[in-house]
Amino acid sequence: MAKTSPVEFMRQVRAETAKVAWPTRRETVMTAVMVVIMTALLALFFLGVDTIFDSIVKSLLSLAQ
Repeated sequence: MAKTSPVEFMRQVRAETAKVAWPTRRETVMTAVMVVIMTALLALFFLGVDTIFDSIVKSLLSLAQ
């Protein structure tokens, strides 16, 4: 395999970077908002699951006393 010089490597990087379809500002903001919403929904879901498990464990432990 032939070695690539640093100058040739930088040319290849520029050529590949030009091919990237960069998102618009609107797409970036919408994606960030979706991530925040999904994170909040998952946090609420896991809070509910944790609360249910907590009550189950407490009720089982109260039976052992």
